[in-house]
Amino acid sequence: MIKRRDLNECHELFDLMVHPDVFPFVRQKAHSYEELLFLTKQTIEAEERGELISRTITDEWGSPIGTINLYDIQEGAGFLGTWLGKPYHGKGYNQPAKDAFFHELFYELGMETIFMRIRKVNARSRKAAEKLPYVINANETRASLYAQLNAAEDVYDLYEIPKDLYTLYLYQQEQAEEEALEA
Repeated sequence: MIKRRDLNECHELFDLMVHPDVFPFVRQKAHSYEELLFLTKQTIEAEERGELISRTITDEWGSPIGTINLYDIQEGAGFLGTWLGKPYHGKGYNQPAKDAFFHELFYELGMETIFMRIRKVNARSRKAAEKLPYVINANETRASLYAQLNAAEDVYDLYEIPKDLYTLYLYQQEQAEEEALEA
């Protein structure tokens, strides 16, 4: 479902990234295959330096269909950035990719908080975030960070995924599954 970034997947990812429903929401925009190749090489190097964590989202056959990233890592926290190619929207790939990525971040790499900055105009992403039981709207609880994100213009809503709340969610899911088996 997710794997380390690889230069060999750039052709497929570029073709998916440039779709007009996807491109505006991609953080690392590439306007050519060569530019995506360069950005991916930079991303791999930045991960080696501990500045970010980036994975390719794959379908059930291992083909690249998007990316999931943690940017701006500081003090056990970073900003989530994810995109899927348009043909894969609404097909159930997003949540398993996030679950795998969050597991790696929280339980293998020691992250404590994942932030999401979502454009206020991106109703689809805001709605998806707000229905998750482990996501907190942090516009008020992290007011200084919210103000920093919107210093130039009021563009983003800020959301937070704390490790403890995500862990509680996993525990509750596990309990519900056990109860269903006992019934």
